Amino acid sequence: MEEKKHNPYVSPTENLPEFTFKAVICGIVFGVLFGAANAYLGLRAGLTISTSIPVAVMTVAIFRVFHKAGVQNSILEANLSQTIGSASSSVASGVIFTLPALFLWGLPPTLLQMTLLAMCGGLIGVLFMVPLRRFLIEKEHGLLPYPEGTACAKVLVASESKDNQANYVFWGLGLGMLFKVVFGWLKLVPSKATLKIPFIKKAQLGFDMSAALFGVGYILGPRISSIMVAGGLLSWLVIIPAIAYWGDGRMTPLYPEGTLLISQMTAKQIWHSYVRYIGAGAVAAAGFITLAKSIPTMIQSFRIGAEQLKKRLEQDGEQQLRTDQELSLKTVGGGLLVIAAVMAFVPTVFGSELSPVVRILASVLVVIFAFFFVTVSSRIVGMVGVTSNPTSGMTIATLLITSSIFLMFGWTDNVGKATALTVGCVVAIAASISGDTSQDLKTGFLMGATPRKQQLGELVGVMTSAAFVCLSVILLNEAYQFGSEELAAPQATLMKLVIEGVLESSLPWTLVGIGVVIAVIVELLKLPSLAFAVGVYLPVSTMTTVFLGGMLRKVLEKKTTPQEKEKRANRGILLGSGLVGGEGLIGVLIAGMAFTQSYLTPAGEKVKVWFFGYDWAQNIAWWAPSLFAVVIFFLLVSAFTQLCVKGK
Repeated sequence: MEEKKHNPYVSPTENLPEFTFKAVICGIVFGVLFGAANAYLGLRAGLTISTSIPVAVMTVAIFRVFHKAGVQNSILEANLSQTIGSASSSVASGVIFTLPALFLWGLPPTLLQMTLLAMCGGLIGVLFMVPLRRFLIEKEHGLLPYPEGTACAKVLVASESKDNQANYVFWGLGLGMLFKVVFGWLKLVPSKATLKIPFIKKAQLGFDMSAALFGVGYILGPRISSIMVAGGLLSWLVIIPAIAYWGDGRMTPLYPEGTLLISQMTAKQIWHSYVRYIGAGAVAAAGFITLAKSIPTMIQSFRIGAEQLKKRLEQDGEQQLRTDQELSLKTVGGGLLVIAAVMAFVPTVFGSELSPVVRILASVLVVIFAFFFVTVSSRIVGMVGVTSNPTSGMTIATLLITSSIFLMFGWTDNVGKATALTVGCVVAIAASISGDTSQDLKTGFLMGATPRKQQLGELVGVMTSAAFVCLSVILLNEAYQFGSEELAAPQATLMKLVIEGVLESSLPWTLVGIGVVIAVIVELLKLPSLAFAVGVYLPVSTMTTVFLGGMLRKVLEKKTTPQEKEKRANRGILLGSGLVGGEGLIGVLIAGMAFTQSYLTPAGEKVKVWFFGYDWAQNIAWWAPSLFAVVIFFLLVSAFTQLCVKGK
């Protein structure tokens, strides 16, 4: 295969400032902020966003302030900052996919254990990616587009002009914070609206007044958001009514519900007791389908990975251009050995209740699964991007195999469940961070960055963000309780169901099978089955808000020039990232206040996490608060549209 020639933005012979103190500090600060925000978003909606672009433009904005103060900056410093800052989003993804299940089991981990698990997963993912860079990023240049990495490089180059794109991120942050204060802190109006559909038993639609979900919809675009809401509509307008009609005459509860008759259940109770198992089956099947479609990619990746590893061993220590310099394989191998030893012999990582034999087995499983899925993930994101990386499918596969091994040994108690989950946590983070690392290295390749410094930046990003992401998770659980309406922790709930299903043989397989059939049919229709399955699994109120964001993007980008279309897309993505960041940061702030007040408030006194509330139902007509909430949300959409179309 002939390698496509590339001339980077910065020549390999130039030596611009890159791994500097201010670049590292900016990356750490922005990483902590967006890591906490992504943790909130993932626990609320079951998905996260890539933060490379918003971190890049915010870094450029800060650097311009430094420049006015007489401090010189380089574009490679900005790239290094976004490399460090974006790592936190991948750490957050792996953490929220798994560890909240421990809270749901009543086995809350300590901050130290969570942080060690997050660090181990992140460091393994980065180190396993190092030997693959030359093939995936350099040799496959022109074949693997790495969409987010390429887009981030364009943003960095564009930022060299006079246009200050960071304004859009800051506007989004402000709007996201404002709306979270109104809906989530002051609680002036209800944050959700529900509409019962007439003439269809227990059918209903919902709408979540969330600026973050609206921003996510714009980032995902009209196609994916439409497919996701279609899955939600199938659940709430078809499956729930079908179960209601079918069970109307039943005189005994239907497993897994053990108390209520179907006729006595609300739509939400039917969704919780039955539809979420259908959704779990659909998500699991869609994840496996995505992995199965990637088998040729896996085989090729392993073959080429082995060849590249051999070449790297032969070339280690040779004189190289700046843009070819990487972490040595001795460093990579030594680092992986140290991490494996920490997992195997430090009791805190997998739990002090485990015997040394179980900890060693868990560590071996982590290394095997991580190597496998890092190789797969880093190539998949090169083709379809980070948002389409089937991390949930990889995590489910890890949990199924690990749980099956534990079942053979009879490790089916709570300790066995927790250990299986923590193995999945480390692998999920490793697979997620490898995708982010790949995108960042692609950006660096296009910009002419030094790979070794970027790889070090990724390691710094993991090490500095892990504790803050995990602390955010603990605070959010204290304030809202995972599994609640505010923070359902949908992905972690799914992983919990998978482990329980294997170790306790408690899954309602008929419902899971229905979900599998749905995923297969959607795949046969040549639609993204994973996006549709996520819509089936999540509450429809979440999907309708995401859908609105995606549809607004379609409207704004329709019937306009290609140049203006690109400008509106870029503005909207930056605004949407800001909305996610703003709402997420206020959500974590509220959680921190609740956590603090839980220790300062006398026992028995209800803790309030807002300044004041108003009992609308006793003072005005029942529909007025919801109407007022819709009006406020319409103002958000109007402001977003104005900024996208006319700029600022």
